[in-house]
Amino acid sequence: MTMAENVLILGTGCAGLTAAIYAARAGLTPLVLEGGQPGGQLTTTSEVENFPGFVHGVDGNELITNMKGQAERFGAKFAWDRIDSVDFSGPIKKLKGGEATYEAKAVIIATGASPRHLGIPGEMHYYGGNGVTTCATCDGAFYRNVPVAVVGGGDSACEEALFLTRFASKVYLVHRRDSFRASDIMVQRVKNHEKIELVLNVSPTEILGDEKVHTLRVIEKSGAVRDLAVKCVFVAIGHVPNSQAFHAGPRGRRRWLFRRRCQHRQHQYPWRFCRR
Repeated sequence: MTMAENVLILGTGCAGLTAAIYAARAGLTPLVLEGGQPGGQLTTTSEVENFPGFVHGVDGNELITNMKGQAERFGAKFAWDRIDSVDFSGPIKKLKGGEATYEAKAVIIATGASPRHLGIPGEMHYYGGNGVTTCATCDGAFYRNVPVAVVGGGDSACEEALFLTRFASKVYLVHRRDSFRASDIMVQRVKNHEKIELVLNVSPTEILGDEKVHTLRVIEKSGAVRDLAVKCVFVAIGHVPNSQAFHAGPRGRRRWLFRRRCQHRQHQYPWRFCRR
């Protein structure tokens, strides 16, 4: 009979690895499950400037690698699996994955999020190597000396645009509003960069191409249509939580797992912890 883990941690981004370090140092020997993107989104970031302790920034992949090594040093165990369903009704929590079924006394959920898509014609047809992507760090080098577009208005979109100036001949930063949600410092950087052109108050309506993308079509507030000649569209409009496996529970309530007794500032399920 398989013994239940003291602590099972889902996710290996910064939140999951921080939990792993603390649990391991407490002598709990946590089991950490890596999902579809081991290391989380930070592994696709070229430079992290706002993580404490790094005066000149740090490479995202390097930071995650060091955090994992730190957790392993104190006894954390790592395995790869995707959790499909859970049963949290009893004192021992059961989680069914594609590779195995797991039991644990406590569960820490740090599953992160996946990129949000535009949902426009042509996007998924060209997604993944044909001119639509959600990762400038991963794919930017494939688009040297050609024009590209970044869609979004937050810090991530600005960072993607700035990173792409290393390779692309021109970067259109496309946003549906006339102001950005990004931090002031990031906004000033994109506004001042000679390779970046701001395309504001527009909404993308279609991605066009032959075998590869050649045009991003947008519509202005006035209704006028504009075609941007680009070889790739980088989508940076936010993320969707990876919480599908936890949407329904024994009480039959959608998202029951994330309910709280807010008036007492306590979790409804004291054995369950969520890190963001």
